[in-house]
Parts: sequence; C-alpha cells; structure tokens
Amino acid sequence: MNRTFYYDYHVALDARMIPFAGFEMPVEYAGVRQEHINVRENVGVFDVSHMGEIWVKGPKAFELVQRITSNDLAKLSPGKIQYTCFPNEEGGIVDDLLVYYCEAEKYMLVVNAANIEKDYQWIVSHNTHNAVLENASDRISQLAVQGPRSTALLQKLTSIDLSAIPYYHFVTGEMAGAEMLISNSGYTGAGGFELYIYKGDGCKVWEALFEAGKEFGLAPAGLAARDTLRLEMGFCLYGNDINDSTSPLEAGLGWITKFTEGNNFINRSSLEQQKEQGLSRRLVGFELLQRGIPRQHYPILNAEGKSIGEVTSGTLSPMLNKGIGMGYVELPYASKGTEIFIGIRNKQIPAQVVRLPFYKTKT
Repeated sequence: MNRTFYYDYHVALDARMIPFAGFEMPVEYAGVRQEHINVRENVGVFDVSHMGEIWVKGPKAFELVQRITSNDLAKLSPGKIQYTCFPNEEGGIVDDLLVYYCEAEKYMLVVNAANIEKDYQWIVSHNTHNAVLENASDRISQLAVQGPRSTALLQKLTSIDLSAIPYYHFVTGEMAGAEMLISNSGYTGAGGFELYIYKGDGCKVWEALFEAGKEFGLAPAGLAARDTLRLEMGFCLYGNDINDSTSPLEAGLGWITKFTEGNNFINRSSLEQQKEQGLSRRLVGFELLQRGIPRQHYPILNAEGKSIGEVTSGTLSPMLNKGIGMGYVELPYASKGTEIFIGIRNKQIPAQVVRLPFYKTKT
C-alpha cells in the first residue's frame, strides 16, 4: 500500500487507517459525525494527496483536452477551473475530473485516486495531437481546508487576498512559506480551499495550518466525513453514482456535457442522440420518511414492490438526522415529490424524491 506524505501525522492523531485506492488513508479521527459538523460549522482539513494530477502541455494541449472532456474548454481562461468528465465510446464515464487552466498551452487535470493509471492511459491512447503529458501525482500533495472559517484561517498564512479569489478560480503563490496552487474549490459544499503543494514543503504547511488553526476550531477530518459531506450536497462519487456504464445525462451532468459548435468530444453524437430521444432512467436524490439508512445496491421499489432502480450512495445525514441517498430510477419515478420505497433488511421503507442538494448551506 502507498502512503501519503502525511501518514505519520495521521497515526499521531490516532486516525483509523484503511486501504483506499491503493493508499493507507485516514477514514476517521474523533468520529464521523463530529468531523462532519465541525467542517459545516468551523473548519476541517482533509489529506487528499491520493488524488491524481496530470499535466497536459504544448501547442496542441487545448485540442487534446477539448477532445477527451465533455465540457467546453473554450469557456476557460487562465486562473479558472472547470468540472468535466471523460466520456467513453459506449456512452459511459471514464472518470470525472477538474481541469485547471494554468497558462497558455498548460493545463492540470485532477483525477480520482482509484483511476490515476486508467485515466493516464486513456489520455495517452487519444493523444494524436502529440501534447506533452506528465503524471505528477507522486510529486504533489493536496490538502483540502474546508468550512466557513477556512478563509480567515488561511489568510493568516498568506499575503494573497483570498477573498478576491472567486469560486472555481485559483492562484499560484506563497502560503505558510511554501509555493503552491491555491484553489477556491472543494467536495464538501462548506466553502474553502484546496492546496496543491510540492511534497518537500508538505510538513511545514501541515504544521503551520494546525498552529494557526487553534483559534478557528481546526480539526482533521477523514474519508468518511468527506463522503457524508459530499452526499449531503448531492455530489457524485465515481464508482458509486457514476462509472463506465452510466451516461453523464442520466447522472444529471448535462450541465457539463456541452454540445456547442466545435466541441467534438468523444462519443458526442451518441450522447446527443440520447438527449434527443429521451432518457429511460435518471439519478435522483431521496429522503427516507421513516428511520433507516440506505446503502449502496439496496433496491429501489415502487408502491407495488416492483424494482425500479438501485441505491448508489446513502447515509444518515449528520445535519438533517435522516436517511438520505441517491440512486437511478426509471424515468416515471424521477420527479420531485414522487413516493418510492427502499428495500432495507426485507422491509420497504418509504422515501420521497427530493431536489438536490439535501442540505442547504447558510448564506
């Protein structure tokens, strides 16, 4: 198993470590609920150094990235981030990812940890443009500092005006004495930044964060809290809610699937046809109307007990204190307010389709 740069810190903090995407990762420290609520109300830090970073450079970098991703790269400018996916030839998703437009002829693609090698080989196999590719995942560590107090905390460590960085934008500069990429982004819906740090500076950044974070209630958070936080926001998780056989349109990702002129991404014609002909199923969010916790692969049923789909993600929401989940259902059952049932231990627990996100953040 691989270990991130911060493994010894996790062990010193009594984290429970588990195998995840080829790494030994902290799943929880003080407890999932406590970590989750602290991120929603104060600030937490996640080690997400297992994520992958792939550089695409050169005169044909734009053409390659535009070809292999579903969003419209022409809408990006330096300093902006785009959420997108790699569509495959069968109408599914190779991976979902972030594209960072660093400068002319230079993009950073941030991919899921379990898919780093698969994604890199996918890019290589379509690199007919001879762009320069570099898998930098082993040289970059990533910390996600998330929560409503994250900006105030991080501002103590840099002269960069963090409040001037809009959502889904980034800058490169110094923080805690280290050069890094500072990204206003995250997977929690709680606000915050993701820091991309060269590993040689990883220790001093971690220690500076925890020293400055004492007055802000900073605490480490593990993979389990990251999952419950993203699910409360209705964010898809690759391997659960999307995969090689799920269409981005079925998954509610039509907003990152742009059929604009000149955007001839892989399998565009098939997805356009699917949009024109209509979907047969759709990913929806649902809330249980009785006690229970939905889990991946639990059946979704109609009132007659007929299977109409399957749960892809589910949990007990720490903020709402009720069972929530996502899953694909046949299209007639996908409308908001529709009553469905979740098969849990030979019981049919009533639920209702709801509009995402489940948890509405305070403004």
